[in-house]
Amino acid sequence: MIRFRFGLTPLAEVRPWGRREHPVLHWFGLTDGWYAIDLGEHELLRYSERTVRRLRGDGGDGGDGGGGPAHPYVDYYVVRLWEDLLALLPAALEPVPEDLADFVACDSSDWCWEDTPEIDAAVGWHSDRELNTGYLRIAPGIRCWRTVAGERDVMNVSWAHPSDPEGEIEFAGLATGRVTVPTSAFVAAVTELDRALLEAMERRIGELEAAGPPPGVELDLEQLRREHRDRAGWLERARRYAYATDWAAVRTGAAALLRSPGEDCG
Repeated sequence: MIRFRFGLTPLAEVRPWGRREHPVLHWFGLTDGWYAIDLGEHELLRYSERTVRRLRGDGGDGGDGGGGPAHPYVDYYVVRLWEDLLALLPAALEPVPEDLADFVACDSSDWCWEDTPEIDAAVGWHSDRELNTGYLRIAPGIRCWRTVAGERDVMNVSWAHPSDPEGEIEFAGLATGRVTVPTSAFVAAVTELDRALLEAMERRIGELEAAGPPPGVELDLEQLRREHRDRAGWLERARRYAYATDWAAVRTGAAALLRSPGEDCG
């Protein structure tokens, strides 16, 4: 029902960071690759055929790294998807009360903005359920929130693809949509991404420890191994984190934000 897929760039093709005279590699940079989200019958973070042809034809990277990709997906450091999913997880797993269902699902473009503590609380609560994609040139909005009603416990996943003013970057599939999956399936998909990425990086680190860094590239192998061990505990820390909501403040702020734009906003 939901799967976070990725592939790492072959090690020999990973581009070092830093200046030409001082290239460096590290755990983050070694996750260079591509990724996508399978969501029911939909594929998120997949470019349209027209965009793929353009990227392959001119060697451009769409602002997402890469250059003439051999696949139709976002080219970036896979660790970003992993980090941002773990940052999202505590808030996404907090069940949303029925009276806030419309607010959590809505877009912020029509909100009636004011500067109050309650509105700040509601905006923060709403944004905590959005997967960060702001590093992409044309960033899709992907939101995740949990609803529980009786025995039905589901994660709602919605998406919206903004249009590119320059008409160069577009994503495949529906411009907007929303799919529900069992919460257990969502957690299992995040857990599988964590396992698969850490295993892939374990193999990559082992290759570097055996062969040494690429010629002329700075790479601290001891630090690389320490960081890998630390990151192996990030998922468990995210699952233990207790997300606490000031429900009174969020409800007051949500009601203010959802007032008609024609009403007095302050």
